[in-house]
Formats: sequence, structure tokens, C-alpha cells
Amino acid sequence: ERNHHQTENSAEPQVPVLIFPKSVDGLRRRKRDWVIPDLTVTENDRGPYPLKVSQIRSNEDKVKKIYYSITGPGATEPPLGLFNMDRDTGVLYVTQPLDRELVAQYKFQAHAVAEGSGNAEEPMDIVVNVIDQNDNKPVFNQDTYVGEVPEASLPGYEVITVVATDADKPNDANSDIRYRIEGQEPQLPTDHLFVINPVSGVIRVHTVGLDREKYPKYTLTVVAADMVGDGLFGKCKVILTVADSNDHAPEFTQRTATVAENKVDAVVVTMLTTDGDEPHSQAWRTKFKIIDGDPDGLFNISTGINKQEGVITTIKGLDFERTTKHTLLIEVENEVPFVIPLPTSTATVVVTVQDVNEPPIFNPSQKSVSKREDLAINTDVVQYTASDPDTARKQEVTYRIISDPAGWLSIGKNSGLITVKSLMDRESHFVKDNKYTALIGAYDNGNSLILVLYVNDNAPVIDDRVIKVCSKEPVPRLLSVTDKDGPGFAAPYSVSLQGMSKTNWTARMNDTKTGIYLNLRTELPDGDYSVVLRVADNQGLEQDNTILAKVCDCKGEDFACRGRAAAATGLPLILGILGGILLLLMLVLLLLLFARRRRGDKKEPLLQDDDIRDNIYYYDEEGGGEDDQDFDLSVLHRGLDNRPGVTRDDVLPNFMPAPQYRPRPANPEEIGNFIDDNLKAADNDPTAPPYDSLLVFDYEGGGSDAGSLSSLNSSSSGDQDYDCLNEWGPRFKKLADMYGGGDDDML
Repeated sequence: ERNHHQTENSAEPQVPVLIFPKSVDGLRRRKRDWVIPDLTVTENDRGPYPLKVSQIRSNEDKVKKIYYSITGPGATEPPLGLFNMDRDTGVLYVTQPLDRELVAQYKFQAHAVAEGSGNAEEPMDIVVNVIDQNDNKPVFNQDTYVGEVPEASLPGYEVITVVATDADKPNDANSDIRYRIEGQEPQLPTDHLFVINPVSGVIRVHTVGLDREKYPKYTLTVVAADMVGDGLFGKCKVILTVADSNDHAPEFTQRTATVAENKVDAVVVTMLTTDGDEPHSQAWRTKFKIIDGDPDGLFNISTGINKQEGVITTIKGLDFERTTKHTLLIEVENEVPFVIPLPTSTATVVVTVQDVNEPPIFNPSQKSVSKREDLAINTDVVQYTASDPDTARKQEVTYRIISDPAGWLSIGKNSGLITVKSLMDRESHFVKDNKYTALIGAYDNGNSLILVLYVNDNAPVIDDRVIKVCSKEPVPRLLSVTDKDGPGFAAPYSVSLQGMSKTNWTARMNDTKTGIYLNLRTELPDGDYSVVLRVADNQGLEQDNTILAKVCDCKGEDFACRGRAAAATGLPLILGILGGILLLLMLVLLLLLFARRRRGDKKEPLLQDDDIRDNIYYYDEEGGGEDDQDFDLSVLHRGLDNRPGVTRDDVLPNFMPAPQYRPRPANPEEIGNFIDDNLKAADNDPTAPPYDSLLVFDYEGGGSDAGSLSSLNSSSSGDQDYDCLNEWGPRFKKLADMYGGGDDDML
């Protein structure tokens, strides 16, 4: 519910009166449909101030003394003091002009307090809206706009966009802007060359007539006005530069040239052009092309440094004897296409070739000759003549040797026949890498040409001598070829198969003629095969090369031979089995030794506590006593390596040579001979075991039936027959001499 009451004084301006809403049950609840209307104040109001805005009243003022006040922004909060309220009457005042562009709306609260009893009403929200006035003109975001327009632009071409804004209330007539072009300088060829969209501010070309060569720049004055074009307005400048377009074709100024023959990269002529477009622009810079008259590609044309000239040069040397004049058709264009239809400029250039005296020509310029070193003097080596290319001149060609380090050659002055002057020697220090080099000169009336002549005595050699090839789905193997001779006497090479190799193999040169592709023609069993290849250089010097080809059971480029892999894997298996058997035998021997040692430990000790014995002596091979039947006789059979270092003089006379024993051979196949030879040496060696071995005997025990060893007396045993010792071999020869030879030989 809205309550508008007029003040009692009709002379004062009428303002709305706002009454505090009624509450139910005291101050706790208001009517739901009670709406407090917004107040309005026009910005920039001329006053006078303070200016009455509204009046606030409470229904309680009839029975109580009510005091009114306001709080919030614009009153008690910044901006302070814009609004105030009469404490007794509740009249709301604005104290100064408002600016909507600064603050468009104010919100604060009104309060009613009863005298002596606190709040009479709940605080009431008050909203004051500032009414917009058209007090801001449109402003462009740039004071001056700069743009560019091609001179060949057609109507409708978009050039540039200008933008202006208005600070007044949006979506209101005060901020509704319209654009227009107020002026154009110069106003030529017409004053309406450009047009602007009144709403968007887009400037476009309105009509044709732009010409950079006459009017290179235009200045436009653009106006933006609010109130749909009828209100306040602002202005800006738009400066447009007319860009050059390719509307002028370049033109040639020179059409003849002269150049000497045989010159490469020689400048034939520099062709100058002119262009009416803007200098140094793409429409002014030129490019050239030869479109006719050069079928052999003898000439090239390029753009010069200043971009306005075409420089014609020779790619190859011109030949006066072939053609004395060349007529070239040259075309010139700009870097960018023409914007309007224009004829393409062309020029016909006549190039005259000047004749030059040229030296004679050897073909080829280097020649290889293969000759034996033992050629007789005056033997012909080679006849090699030169031709004079100057067919228009009558000149005589003569020859002479320029360089012949060893003095082996001579040449006919008019014939060019090279012969042997002195005996040649291949081992001479003048022969380098099996080549002897000489320089031959050919002369006409004014020039000379040199021929390099040397002996080609190095045939091509295949580097890869051993290769692997898969028998199934073989892949060609590339073999590299080298030749110690210099350029001109090496590659390109040629190859051919020889003998039976033609049946099973194929060979061909690679694309560069420097390598050979070798491959199987038919599937072959695994094994090694010899392939004979005959390789020749470009002079025909050839040589047979034998390649060892290992054919494996594999496919493609997988050169792992399956058969050999299986053998390789079987060898460790066999070695493992043999090692296991050897380990088992060693274990059995250890068990036997352990069992024998345990039996030996059960014997009664030979030495008793009450036994008295002398020191232990070392005797010859006498064995144990009767009570020592379990003595280990293996100690009597020590090896040859355990022979004593000192021999007995009574056993080995000085006149007998010491036996020679062979050392153990490294080759297992010689073991048999080693055993036989050393057995014979041992049989003839008196110092050989068991006689000359140092043996350790254990205690023989007491009460021997044989009695003491000292009782043995060889002199009292004459009834013994020792002749049988002579039949026991060389080992018992000494005993036979001692005991069977009579009393003189006895000990």
C-alpha cells in the first residue's frame, strides 16, 4: 500500500510522504503486501539546496513525540552529507546536485524513535534513484585513426572501423550514438569516395577513383552524436594512405648484348626497366623469365639488387663455332599480380657471340696406357692427337712433351705418336703406386692444352672376400670394389662370373657402378663355395677375384646357421656329461680311501709303552718284517718326479751317462711314445726306483724269526745261487755283479 500525503504548506514543492508500515503484535511482524516506493532525484538539478525529497511519518506521532533520522551511504556513510532528515518533521533533504555517472542509486534506512520509550517503529529501507540527464557527449577511443586503402579497391571494400562511447545511461537515448562523415580532404576526384555505417562505424570505399600517383592520402572528419544523432557529439580524424596497386606494367629499356664464347657465369647484359607504381613496393619490384630462345639452357636471368633490372648470365660456355647469335625472349612481371588487366611486358634480346682462339682439345683429357716395362727403344706406346675447335681459323696443331721425369718417352711434333726413348723400369722411384705419369702438350698458333698420360696398372679389387648367404630366400649381398688408380681409371666398374660360378650365382653392379650385388641363382646345400668374379675398370683393365661364400640353412638376412647352432649347443652338453662321470668316479675313490683308512685305524699300535727302540732309519727296498704284513707297499712305487736329488756313487759309476727322460708332451697323441721312451730309460737307469728311492720303514716288532739284520753276512752265504739275477733284467744287473761275480765283487 502506498501513502502519499502532501505537506500543509502549499507554497513548498510537493513531495511524497512515506509512512512506516503497520505492525501486528507489536514490532514483530509487518503486513506482507506493504511496499515502500523508490524515491527519485534528477541529476544536475539546479536547486535551490537543500532540496526537499520526501517526508517520513509514523502513525505513533499522534500519541507520542517521535524523533526521525536516517543512516547509511550518502547520510552517515560515504559519501557523507548528501542526504539529511529533519529530526522533528521527518523531511528528507538532498544537500547538493547528484551525478548519475558517479552513483546511480542510494540506499539507506529511516528510523522513528518515541521520546522516552525507544523505537516506535522498525527501521524502514529507503531507495533514491538518480534520474539520468544527457550531460555526456560521445567520445572516440582514438583522436586520430590511421589506415590504408589499396588504390584499386572496389566499392564496398572495408577500410577501417571507428568506435565512440557515451557515459550516459545505457540503452537510453542519451547514449544512443550515430556516426557520419563530416568532411573529406581532398575532395577529389569526388567528395564521396568513402561512406560510414551510422550504427557500426565501419568506413568503406563508396566509389572507384582512387589513384595513388595523384592523391596518395585522404583525411576524413567523422562525427559521433547521441540522442540518435541529434544530441551531443564528438569528432575524430581518419587519415587514409592510398596503397599502391600493380596498375602499371614494367617496361624494358635495352635489347642487345655481346659476350665472348666459353665464359661461364659471365654477365651478358643488364636489362633496365621502369615502373609507375610506388618505388620499392611489391607492385614496383620486378621478376624476369626467359620464355623462348634458350632450348639448351645456356642462359640465366635474375633480378638485380635494385629490383628494377634483369641480369642475364651464361650458365654454360657459348660456342662460336656452333652458334654465333642467340635471340632470347624475356618476360618481366611484378612480384604481385596486376589488379587490373594489363599487357605483360616482353623484350627480345639479341646476344652476339664473340670468337675466341681456343686451345686444341684432347678427348679424353687423361689417357691410361698399359705397357710392359721391357719395351724396346723406339717402340710405339700410343698415338694420341688433339683437335682444334677453331674451325673458322686455319691453324696447325703441334705436340711436345712437357713433363717426362724419367726421360722414357718421346713424341712426334706433328703426328702426336708417343714412343719409347729409353728403357723403362717399373721399380724406378719415378713410378708411384705402379703408375708413371707424363704430361703431353698440344699447341695451335696461340694456345696450348695439356694431356695427362699415365699407365693404368691397378685392376679393381673386391674388398669383401668372405660372405654368408642364406640358402632359402637369399638376399643379394653388396660387395664393395676399390681401385688404386686415380679418377678416370676406376669407376664405373663392370663384373662377370667365371667358370662354374655362372651356374649357381648371379652378379650385377649397383646403380652407381661402384659395388657388386652377388646372390644365389639356385638353392645350394650348406657349405663353403668359391665364386670367381671378373671385375674391370672403365679402361677395361680387369682381374679375377675369388670370393668364399658360406651357404647356411637360414632365410633372408638372418645369417644364423641352424646346423652350427645345434652343434654349438651340443658341445656343452657332452662336456657336462663327461664332467658328471668324472665327479662320480672321484666320489667312489674317496669312499674307498675312507674305508681303508678306517681298517687301518683298528690295528694295535706297534709301539708299546715299555718298548725301547733306536732312531728311525731309511733303508732300501727291504719291505716290512714278519710282524708288519699290513705295511702299505705303495710307497715303494713312487713316481719319477719323486726321485732323490743325490744319487749313490756305488750304484751309478762315473763312466755311465745319466739316462734322459722325455718331459710329458702337450699333444695327447704322443702319450704312447712318451711312455715307451721313458720305460726304456727307466729299465736302463740303475738309480731308478725302487733301489734308489728313500723309503721310510715302520717298527718291525720284537722277536723276529729272521733275527737281527746284522746277522746277514753275504760272505757266509756261499751256498746261495745268485746267477738267476742275470736273468731278471737291467734292474738287477748290479746285484748280479755284486753277488754272482765271486768274492772280489762282494761287499
